[in-house]
Amino acid sequence: MSEIQLFKVTIDNITIEVPAGTSILQAARQIGGDVAPPAMCFYSKLEGSGGKCRTCLVEVSKGSEKDPRPMPKLVASCRTTVMDGMEVKNITSPKVVDARAGIVEFLLLNHPLDCPVCDQAGECHLQDLSFEHGKAGTRYEFQRRTFPKHDLGKYIQLHMTRCILCYRCVFTADQLTNKREHGILDRGDHSEIATFIEKNLDNDFIGNVIDVCPVGALTDKTFRFKNRVWFLKPMDAHRNCPTCSGKVTLWNRGEEVFRVTARKDQWGEVEDWICNDCRFEKKQSSDWVIEGPRLIDRHSVIAQGHYAGTVGTHIPTETFKAVHAGRDPKLLMDIHSVSEVNQTDIELSLINGPAHSNNFNSNKD
Repeated sequence: MSEIQLFKVTIDNITIEVPAGTSILQAARQIGGDVAPPAMCFYSKLEGSGGKCRTCLVEVSKGSEKDPRPMPKLVASCRTTVMDGMEVKNITSPKVVDARAGIVEFLLLNHPLDCPVCDQAGECHLQDLSFEHGKAGTRYEFQRRTFPKHDLGKYIQLHMTRCILCYRCVFTADQLTNKREHGILDRGDHSEIATFIEKNLDNDFIGNVIDVCPVGALTDKTFRFKNRVWFLKPMDAHRNCPTCSGKVTLWNRGEEVFRVTARKDQWGEVEDWICNDCRFEKKQSSDWVIEGPRLIDRHSVIAQGHYAGTVGTHIPTETFKAVHAGRDPKLLMDIHSVSEVNQTDIELSLINGPAHSNNFNSNKD
């Protein structure tokens, strides 16, 4: 049995040895931290992914030991394999920093400014990318591109205006199903995701396209407008499912399960694909065996909720007095008496489909 050939590569002055055939992006991820370039289209579990968004561009200042000449242009780290002795610059290169800011500006050209109402807010990779690498303003002065709405079925909501054409959802559907479910129609600025003949996406595993989407283009209709992720508590849970692994993350608030997602690693990639039954139909704590809190990056807005604890077995209590020396909070108004969308007798998690004003108006006399 032959030994695995290892190549020595230096990324941002940090040297690491990786097997031959490893991409620069995967090598940088082994180092971790800011050394790893951002990636909006690459997905290690999807064949053919990568090379679309260009956010992972890096500068190769030394090609290899045998050919030390630098590469003439910035290269996509997800598509470029390492060579022995290669030297790469990511955050230490002014060229990369400037190019990445330009790429973020391009991605945001036609992106709507609807983060306050987008269900992806708080866990959106494009939000993180624009915050870390984007510029404060935009030079785009023309009308933004819009698309007619397409109905993909009762579970998945498509917002094509938010799509960055990363192709992740297309690769996911192709890999998990036996036939082409949907694809990219038209060309250039008119490209859009659709099923062409308004066909519903009803495969048992099609809900996974929601998890792989890095923006809010594909969202869960059963969770639509019901809560914000930073108010929820992610918990690892499992069940004996005949279709999938049954290993999921529950998003709870008190005893209510608002949504179910697949478990993701530190790079936001799904660990195990889950079926639609687990994702959309099992919304009771009694359906699951709760393992404990899901580890969330401490820099994430979700982690600011300090959700550690047993969720699903107790109702959250007021903590204001505990952190303010026993003082009661001074309420300027009772929100339940003045707001039509905060009624204590209505459980948002049990509403069938998106939360709508009709759900609250129906209780009026």
